[in-house]
Amino acid sequence: MTETGTLTTSVRSPAAPPVLGGLGLFTVLLGAALPLIDFFIVNVALPTIGRDLNASEAVLELVVAGYGVAYAVLLVLGGRLGDLFGRRQFFLGGMAAFGLTSLACGLAPTAWTLVAARVAQGAASAAMLPQVLATIQSATSGPRRAKAMGLYGATAGLSMVAGQILGGVLVAADIAGTGWRSVFLVNVPVVILGLILAARAVPETRSQHPQPIDAPGTVLLAVTLLALLVPLTEGRAAGWPLWTWLSLAVFPLAAAAFYFVERREDRRGRTPLVPPSLFALTSLRRGLVMIVPFSIGFSGFMFVIAVALQRGAGLGPVAAGLALAPMAVVFFVVSLCGPRLVARYGTRVVTVGGLIQAVGVALLVLAALRSWPDLGVWELLPGAAVAGAGQALQLPVIFRIILSEIPPARAGVGGGVMVTTQQSALALGVATLGSLFLALVPGHGMQNALVTTLLVQLAGVALTTALSLRLPRTIS
Repeated sequence: MTETGTLTTSVRSPAAPPVLGGLGLFTVLLGAALPLIDFFIVNVALPTIGRDLNASEAVLELVVAGYGVAYAVLLVLGGRLGDLFGRRQFFLGGMAAFGLTSLACGLAPTAWTLVAARVAQGAASAAMLPQVLATIQSATSGPRRAKAMGLYGATAGLSMVAGQILGGVLVAADIAGTGWRSVFLVNVPVVILGLILAARAVPETRSQHPQPIDAPGTVLLAVTLLALLVPLTEGRAAGWPLWTWLSLAVFPLAAAAFYFVERREDRRGRTPLVPPSLFALTSLRRGLVMIVPFSIGFSGFMFVIAVALQRGAGLGPVAAGLALAPMAVVFFVVSLCGPRLVARYGTRVVTVGGLIQAVGVALLVLAALRSWPDLGVWELLPGAAVAGAGQALQLPVIFRIILSEIPPARAGVGGGVMVTTQQSALALGVATLGSLFLALVPGHGMQNALVTTLLVQLAGVALTTALSLRLPRTIS
């Protein structure tokens, strides 16, 4: 009550929308980098892991595949749970779990315990990563969102290359006698830093109209992805037994059942795990179609070049990793120019990037033909640098295109769908191009196997470039 006797009432202003500041953006991008680095960091460490743990080739492939499959299968569910219970909360929980499972990987006493820890690490990544995109979509807008998405794309591409380089350096450094274990143990202090920063700088966001978990859709999506990815990643090493063909036969049936169940839930006004109505967005649909050949070619190349440089060219893990340093450096520099180029030239940047990447892959083919087996950083430098520039003009922009029309309320689901598609394609790249390369080596030699695999990747680049011609000229 005031001195004049009149009552005063306080009018509660609506809550201010969450804002992702510079430190918060750095923190969520750190969370985005960790899972992608760990997908690729083991490529150059696999020979050392095999010798130390007496692991067969099939088990070593599970070290890679177990992580990738668990990651891909649970990503959409991770996005939905973040929408329901709070994205910051799930980001913190996923990052903490990622640190603990990384520690378990680094301390694994046997090959099979390493496989189990890698599966758990993939599940932790699936809880953490969808919250990154959802937080960016919900807590930024306008030019700040465009800049944040550009940095996300740059982080994703750089992490995939840097992971392989870092793996080689850490294995060779043999820090405190840890050998290959350091590629996992290095995550622990990074996670501790990330948790401290996230607790201070990442705002909480969630869907305003949360929906219950779609249990049938979750199970069917898991069955669909497992039926495809497991036989493709393990089939060659296992000799293509009957179960691999039965699993591949189940894949289209499970995919069809998943689609019909999700469509039924959508028509009933519920919120399925992957709403088919989401694919009515032209930008999302066309962007997802482009990300598949791009990611298959990218991950297939990274796996094949690691094997070829170590087993064929006789390079050590450091030299094999550093051979890709020009690609990483050029990717990072060019990706920083991406937002300005897109603002001026629109999605034509993606088409130009595809043409540049095609030139880079062609230069890598010429290097393999002319210099084998004396391949190193200098022989690969022109092709790797040009290919990195082209990829930097494609990947961040494709991410922006996919998410450009998704409303904030569906940010978690949309981000989960995008990253699941990308992660599944990354796993397919290792399974298909990696299997093609390893199958060709015994009969045709490693040089011819490498050239053939690069030509297949070149065909994928051409497909991505052709698809980019159908994109709308501007991005909202």
